[in-house]
Amino acid sequence: MSSILTAVLLSLASGPVEVPKQLITFDDGDTIAIKWPGKEVEHVRILGIDTPEVRHLDHGIPFAQPFGDVAAGFLRGAIACADEVTLLRSGQKDPFDRTLGYVYLDGKNYSVLVLAARLAVESVTRYGDNGLPKQARECVTAAGAAGPVPFEDPHDYRRRMRDVTKWMKERGIYPKGAR
Repeated sequence: MSSILTAVLLSLASGPVEVPKQLITFDDGDTIAIKWPGKEVEHVRILGIDTPEVRHLDHGIPFAQPFGDVAAGFLRGAIACADEVTLLRSGQKDPFDRTLGYVYLDGKNYSVLVLAARLAVESVTRYGDNGLPKQARECVTAAGAAGPVPFEDPHDYRRRMRDVTKWMKERGIYPKGAR
């Protein structure tokens, strides 16, 4: 890895960055977008969690997963109620070029909050700690304390929906339009 790239990655992971709430838009329960002034929109995949899926036709999810809209609403409400929102970047991107990081609301790790509410499964076991072992441990601990969730693992749901999407597209019955 080049020294310039290393420096950029380290600067991204250097510490929490305050995010004004009015710059945040929402996708689902584990993804936000930040419209930084004068910069590209930063899409953030919140680490440590995987929430149920919302309907997302362009991602091959023709049907919302049970609890998907509830988890998305939980994120919107949690951010709306917070006085301070901060982002702790891992310095890594996911395969979709999203920033990987933890969101803190008034100093509390959002991933831990949504796990405690049983609206997410922990994703650390599947994807690792992404260079933030303390936060990852907090997520694993919170998920264990919360107990089983009332929905199918979103990873399995997405895999199943790929088959459903393929079947629907082959028959010309895949829905048109956005969400």
